[in-house]
Amino acid sequence: MIQTDNAQQILRRRLLLVGTITAILVGLITWYTETERIDEKVLAQAVSAAHRISPANLEAHEQGSLSDAALGTMLEYVAADHFGIVELYDRHKNRLIEYVPPALEALEEELKQGGHVELALKPSYMKRLVQGQFALVVAVPIARPGEAPRGYLEGVYLPSPESMAQIRDDITRAVVLVVLAIVLTTLTVYPVVLALHREVLQRSRSILKGNLELLEVLGSAIAQRDSDTNVHNYRVTLYAVALGEAAGIPAQEMRNLIAGAFLHDVGKIGISDTILLKPGRLTPEEFQTMKTHVTLGQEILHQSAWLLQAREVVAHHHEKFDGSGYMAGLAGEAIPLNARIFAVVDVFDALTSRRPYKEAMSVAAAMEIMGRDRGSHFDPRLLDLFVPLSAEVFQRYGEAGEADLHQALLPVLEQYFMGQEK
Repeated sequence: MIQTDNAQQILRRRLLLVGTITAILVGLITWYTETERIDEKVLAQAVSAAHRISPANLEAHEQGSLSDAALGTMLEYVAADHFGIVELYDRHKNRLIEYVPPALEALEEELKQGGHVELALKPSYMKRLVQGQFALVVAVPIARPGEAPRGYLEGVYLPSPESMAQIRDDITRAVVLVVLAIVLTTLTVYPVVLALHREVLQRSRSILKGNLELLEVLGSAIAQRDSDTNVHNYRVTLYAVALGEAAGIPAQEMRNLIAGAFLHDVGKIGISDTILLKPGRLTPEEFQTMKTHVTLGQEILHQSAWLLQAREVVAHHHEKFDGSGYMAGLAGEAIPLNARIFAVVDVFDALTSRRPYKEAMSVAAAMEIMGRDRGSHFDPRLLDLFVPLSAEVFQRYGEAGEADLHQALLPVLEQYFMGQEK
């Protein structure tokens, strides 16, 4: 589940990916937002130019103290600041003067297309393209603060290429600064997140290690009551892993199988020594009592959420494929797969191991006996998978001592509990 190096690499890639995507998205949003503000910036330039005609000028013209020619000269001065057609209106919205700069007379018809902008109490505009160049048709009220307009100026404002280039440079600079800020933030946070992640992994490994030790301690406690050794638990776990891998079960199910193999007889803690250690055959009444170790085992597992992953094996490893087992009397694939796997390896170990009441059988003899129960006790497919494995796994583990079996089990636990999921 946890492997520090791989986890760090995955986190590193994810942080860089998130930082990159965030920088791109925020950069695009900034670019879009700033681009949408181009017309606002151009409008501000146009309004600034239009204000070269003051309310006092219009008042003087209305009173006759400022001639049309003088007012026209002022309008030319406004037009010189990147205006095309410029029209001046009085306070009643009657046109006073129109001026087209000589250099733009050839564009007069094109400049006039698109209609007029409403003359209002606030500057208004609409966007235009004039020979592919960005332009604004603007209408600016000419008034003193808090007073009614003394007139209006309407014109087509054509910002200079230099002005547009400056605006675009400002937008580019804003986008670059935002992207750099995100990149620098990501690079600054990156080592902090990695350090925190490393600490979480270490704590997780420590907790998991403690849970695995609990698994071993419980398994050992059972073994001490039953056979004075852990070798049975270790062997059946290794046998179960070999068959589980041959059956192609996923990593999570393999972890459940390993936990179940360790704890398959955990309920025997509640069985009296008189029955548990009886050298001869059990009476029917004693056997009924022995069966209760399955129920007792489930009750013990329910006291720990982590140990519940062993439930399938603990509850059903005495079921038989034909439905004649206990406790639930399940049959066929109604029996959980892990329980069917464990039933094969548990009987194999029982037959090939020496017990106080019997000698160990050879692998061939054990497989011959188990073959007779193919389809009745055992899942035929799983037994067929185990037949070619039986001699190899017995050679590796069947007669190994407790220390060697424990050593062989460590990399299995590392792979399925501490390593990556496969």
